[in-house]
Amino acid sequence: MFVSSLPALRVAIRSRLFSMTTPLSNVASVEGAIRQKLTSSLEPSELTITNDSWKHRHHVAMREQGGGSGETHFSVQIVSEAFKGKNTMQRHRMIYSLLSDEFSKGLHALSLKTKTPDETQTV
Repeated sequence: MFVSSLPALRVAIRSRLFSMTTPLSNVASVEGAIRQKLTSSLEPSELTITNDSWKHRHHVAMREQGGGSGETHFSVQIVSEAFKGKNTMQRHRMIYSLLSDEFSKGLHALSLKTKTPDETQTV
């Protein structure tokens, strides 16, 4: 029973660390919206979101926003049972659908690594 609650505990700890290290002004950030939507919809056992926007600040999307929130490019690594029986394209479409509002508001690109818990097991 305890072992089965470990993935949920890891997500809770990561979420708590995120909220402790993120200034209050960034709580309603694009990264925060991505985290909230993926967590509530896909119930991941692991979720890592990296803001890669600084690498792309010269891109047209950033200039068009006048710099905007500075959040346009992210890498997401997610492990979820919701991906079971789905190929990579279907998994990516699930995420893109969940984040359609963010894309319409300036999110420009996602680098996705999607796995099921079984796919993370080592031999």
